Amino acid sequence: MNLPAPFALSSRALLGDEEYEKLAIALQQESPVSVRLNEAVQVDAGLNVPLSEIPWSAAGHYLEQRLTFTFDPLFHAGCYYVQEASSMFVEQALKRYLPAAPVVMLDLCAAPGGKSTHARSVLPQGSLLVANEVVRNRSQILAENLTKWGHPDVVVTNNDPADFTPLTSFFDVILTDVPCSGEGMFRKDPNAVEEWSPENVTVCWQRQQRILSDIWPCLRPGGMLIYSTCTYNTKENEENVRWMCEEFGAEVLALDVPDSWNITGNLLPDADFPVYRFLPHRTQGEGFFLAVVRKPETASAERSSAYEAAGRAPSAKRKNKKNTPPTPPLVSKEQLALAKSWLLAPDDYELSVSGSVVSAFTRTRSGELASLSSLLRIVQAGVTLGEAKGKDLIPNHALAMSRVLKPGVFPTEEVSYDQAIAYLRKEAISLSETAPRGYVLLLYKQVPLGFVKNIGNRANNLYPQEWRIRSGYLPDEIRTLF
Repeated sequence: MNLPAPFALSSRALLGDEEYEKLAIALQQESPVSVRLNEAVQVDAGLNVPLSEIPWSAAGHYLEQRLTFTFDPLFHAGCYYVQEASSMFVEQALKRYLPAAPVVMLDLCAAPGGKSTHARSVLPQGSLLVANEVVRNRSQILAENLTKWGHPDVVVTNNDPADFTPLTSFFDVILTDVPCSGEGMFRKDPNAVEEWSPENVTVCWQRQQRILSDIWPCLRPGGMLIYSTCTYNTKENEENVRWMCEEFGAEVLALDVPDSWNITGNLLPDADFPVYRFLPHRTQGEGFFLAVVRKPETASAERSSAYEAAGRAPSAKRKNKKNTPPTPPLVSKEQLALAKSWLLAPDDYELSVSGSVVSAFTRTRSGELASLSSLLRIVQAGVTLGEAKGKDLIPNHALAMSRVLKPGVFPTEEVSYDQAIAYLRKEAISLSETAPRGYVLLLYKQVPLGFVKNIGNRANNLYPQEWRIRSGYLPDEIRTLF
């Protein structure tokens, strides 16, 4: 890797000659491989490979080598997430400052979903996570990864940060892992090296301040904002934190970090507020920066009505609907009752119908969902249960992945590795002669993999077409986690 000359010059000035030389050597080495386990999923199998703990993440582990993740059925079943180790440090901020009571959290720049799935695992029971991505196709990837993670109390949106501004004091926690110049990704992504320039650093710094200005009104007084980047320079890091203090009156919060973690602190000579910088020659991970700030308690903590904020009155919506001729429902009462019977705790959820699709959302969070829906593009909310086709209700893959599915509602069938891979390729598979007819939940090592409709001589594959394994070959050596 040939590091850009201006990057080398500025980083040497920032770190000093000795530290910069160590950084430059580290950037020529292989990136460490790390995963984070989904502690809500129980796997009926032992580990195939040794793991070493990531000290700042309870469920994070380093691997000695990269596995064949694409060809591991339990990866697709949401048993673990392949996540860069340094970014798991977000856990420290959440665990240090989250209350015991439920919160509403926004992950603003969330795709592909590593920090969102991580936050969802750490948030208090009853919390709501809103995960947003401005790029439409990336928001679909975000929704896929959160669906596989299995938690019902999640809303995925596809919006610009400015779209959130009217939601005054709506969120207790906001994570802004902002777009940056990507210096910390140099050894993982050759494009990051090619695209880097001092001019791009300035563009990113200005964009980051716009994003923070757009989203700051959404944070409740006393709420926490986690600011992170994957870059080293102070312009996108310490200087933006100082700007938040001067512009918004933000208070910078400290975390408990042992010296043994080798995390680097503030590099601005005229500032002493606590920040946390990961340098790959000092910590086993990629470049990462994080700071935690608190919004002052001076403003009113009352959450705005999204209808008022958007200038939309509910009565206006009702008036418009009067001019629309009624359409016959695509989902019958019997199908709704069937969908409800699939739920582990049906009284905890409200069912909604969009066209022929039935979804479930936590009843106690329906008010927040209404506010979000009035302003934002909702990609998915809660758990999609099924789709009506004629008199049939086809169970959705999200139901198989979720924690809301009532055990025993569907018959199950354990499948082999080859069958699991065929299923994940969206191929037709055959089950045993003893397998029941109708909708069957496939298990791999006792973990739900998805639904099929068994018609006897074959099973119709209900795995989402867009999620299928596209590769038609298997590697000579299969290395899986479990």
